[in-house]
Amino acid sequence: MSSALTSGVAGRYATALFEIARDGNLLDEVERDLREIETIHANSADFREILANPVYSREQQANALAAIAASMGLGQTVSSTLGLMAKNRRLFVLPHLLAQVKGLIAAHRGEVTAEVTAPKKLTKHQTEALAAKLKESVGKDVKIDVTVDESLIGGLVVKVGSRMIDTSIRSKLAALQNVMKEVG
Repeated sequence: MSSALTSGVAGRYATALFEIARDGNLLDEVERDLREIETIHANSADFREILANPVYSREQQANALAAIAASMGLGQTVSSTLGLMAKNRRLFVLPHLLAQVKGLIAAHRGEVTAEVTAPKKLTKHQTEALAAKLKESVGKDVKIDVTVDESLIGGLVVKVGSRMIDTSIRSKLAALQNVMKEVG
């Protein structure tokens, strides 16, 4: 199962982290920790700088990540993985590791993740209705990951695996604009 979902340096770390979490019944904890890391990675330029800048020594990176992990209350499994990655100068693959471990956990649970882009935050009822509709289509439990993009104006962009459904007003206007250019 894991070889199809993982590849490269990030894949080796992702597979190891997933197997340790699975064997230790720590999947929920690891998934929570990875969401926390994803959030800080998306929102903190300083965090991204620590990961990517080769000026920082291995020890400096490891110490910084240990302090961050402790302040965030991350579990030992994820904290140790981050420390090992710092020691081996592999922190640059962290975004790929996050995606691959999430994929392995979802596959283990028989879930698929739908990346949904909406013009505004979806309500709980809308999210549940969308998940139910996608489950009918895909045949598996669907976890919804919503991103807000106000430029869509209306509608949704839904990506499940390699399939993408774009019902946004923005894409319909762009298609109409292309048709108008051809006519004129």
